[in-house]
Amino acid sequence: MKLNDQQWREKLTDEEYRVTRQRGTERPFSGNLLHNEATGDYTCTCCGCVLFKSDDKFDAGCGWPSFSDQSAAGNVEYRSDNSLGMQRTEIVCKQCDAHLGHVFNDGPAPTGQRYCVNSVSIKFDQS
Repeated sequence: MKLNDQQWREKLTDEEYRVTRQRGTERPFSGNLLHNEATGDYTCTCCGCVLFKSDDKFDAGCGWPSFSDQSAAGNVEYRSDNSLGMQRTEIVCKQCDAHLGHVFNDGPAPTGQRYCVNSVSIKFDQS
C-alpha cells in the first residue's frame, strides 16, 4: 500500500502516524496489546497485512508486545538502525514500510528472536 504523507495523516491517528510513519516509539507498558492473550493474528495498523500470530507472542517483560517469530507470510522486513547511539535491527511491514519496532537475539527457543513491537503499529484480529 503506497500512500503519500497527507493520505497517511488522514488515515491514521496522531500516535499511529508518529510511530509507524515517523519511526517513533510508544511509552513502555502503555500499549493496549501488551497483555492480550487471545488467539488470533496481529496485523499492520497501516495496511492490514498479517505480521505475527498469537502462538508466537510471549511476555518478555520489556514493556512492549513481544513475538518469537514473524508470521509464516514473511511480511516483516529488517533494516539496520544506528540511531540513539546503538546498533539495532529495525522491523518494518514489508507491504507498506510501517515502522513496527526492533528485533533482538534474546528471545525464547527455537528462534532465539524477540520481535519487540509497538502496540500502536499493530491491530489484533481474533480468530
